[in-house]
Amino acid sequence: MTGPTVSVVLPPVLAALAGDRKLLQLPVQSTVTVADLLDILGGENPVLNRRIRDETGAVRRYVNLFVDGEDVRALNGVSTEIRPGQELFIIQSVAGG
Repeated sequence: MTGPTVSVVLPPVLAALAGDRKLLQLPVQSTVTVADLLDILGGENPVLNRRIRDETGAVRRYVNLFVDGEDVRALNGVSTEIRPGQELFIIQSVAGG
């Protein structure tokens, strides 16, 4: 892929919903928000989108998002800005007992 991109890293369970790709390169021309990036990702991968966001578009509570290793909840949530060359890690919480 040519041009500026943001890397999206997926765990195996979510990668299976994106054609078994654990690393996606999404094209961005400039700084975008995490929400914008999720819109791009969801447009290309609707089944994956439903696992990450609910019917209102909110990130599901068991999904954790990290920009270059920093939890977006400690930043500006999905309004956190992400620039070309950075990475968005999407991780599902593990629950059970």
